[in-house]
Amino acid sequence: MVVKSARNSRLRIRAFSLAGGAIAVSAALALTGCTPTSSGGSAGDSDTITVWHYFSDENQVKVMTDYKDLFEENNDGVTVENVFVPYDQMNSKLITAVGSKTGPDVVVFNGADASTLALGGALAPITEQWGAFTDKDQFPEAVVHSLEDDVYAIQGYVNLLGLWYNQDILDEVGVEPPTTMDELDAALAAVTAAGKSGITLSGLPQSQGEWQAYPWLTSFGFNYDKPEVAPLEDAFTMIQSWTGSGALTREAVTWDQTVPFQTWAAGNVAFAQNGNWQLGTARSDADFNYGVVPLPVGDSGKVYLGGEGQSIGAFSANPELAWDYLEQTYFSEKGQAIALSGVGSIPSRLDAASAPEVTEDPILAAFAQSLEENGANYPSPAVPAASIADQQLVVGQIWSAVIGGQMTPAEAATKLVTDLEQLLTK
Repeated sequence: MVVKSARNSRLRIRAFSLAGGAIAVSAALALTGCTPTSSGGSAGDSDTITVWHYFSDENQVKVMTDYKDLFEENNDGVTVENVFVPYDQMNSKLITAVGSKTGPDVVVFNGADASTLALGGALAPITEQWGAFTDKDQFPEAVVHSLEDDVYAIQGYVNLLGLWYNQDILDEVGVEPPTTMDELDAALAAVTAAGKSGITLSGLPQSQGEWQAYPWLTSFGFNYDKPEVAPLEDAFTMIQSWTGSGALTREAVTWDQTVPFQTWAAGNVAFAQNGNWQLGTARSDADFNYGVVPLPVGDSGKVYLGGEGQSIGAFSANPELAWDYLEQTYFSEKGQAIALSGVGSIPSRLDAASAPEVTEDPILAAFAQSLEENGANYPSPAVPAASIADQQLVVGQIWSAVIGGQMTPAEAATKLVTDLEQLLTK
């Protein structure tokens, strides 16, 4: 279904689950960080809490501001300080802060990094708080991140990737939203022939790149249980056919997941591989008819299920107030409705997920279909915990090299399998 604005649209969404995974600390992590500034430290007024996050999109930032306002309104005299930390610096800064026994009161981070940060001493166990939380039964176990019988983080919502499309461009070139890889290739050819850009995505040489690469790699039969060269070479060949035709710009190697969506929302690109969390940006910035279909990755293709984790910093000066903040914002029905309304994040609470705002929205329905038909654990259970950080980096780097043209598909596929074989046997 095509929408100009998703505010008044209606469709059905189905039940979901999210799988998070354990990750071990990479030795390099602690070496690459910068010491957090005093504004992000844990010392300070007993009625002030600091919240570290990596959001730069204005709609995501607004959700953080709405949470600040909600908590301050409900707690007289309390101040919330939101502190932006770039995505690629979050883990290293948190680990570095452990050495000086500083850091945030609350941390919002890539949920797949929960075990990395817990093992690095950056997160406080919240087992007791979670055990006493009245509404904990509203959350599926898959969004609760535990390590050695202690709970360290919860995910307040679920995120995954879909294929956003510009209906005005598709109408102009006479193609339908693609449901198969062949249809996507044909659509990209028609779009580029008409002088438009084809698709935006992230090609960063790190975990964001691996997150975006995974659906395309698995669509050709790749899996981490038994990595093989042939499906990887086929996938990389497809990607280089896109860069060769101009459907995908090589600038994608410098883009995180925010920039390509903003580029698509400007109106001259047919497709964007991006997530449900961009719904707020689409509503505010896309001045054209748009819609979403599941990524056309076939029966073998998989789409990671992810989202941010929320936790208390290990050296929080105000752990009780920090828990109150989490309970009243990310973990509350009202707080999850704010994230849904602001950016399209699918609530993890069962009661919030069954609300009409979720069940009757056409954009979220497309993501729900993909979740049900192609959803996969993030990170892959086939990767040993001690290797996950390195696995994500290796795949992201090779993905980036393919998009940038530094490696041929055959070279990239062979190297990736060789590197993975070493990591998968740890």
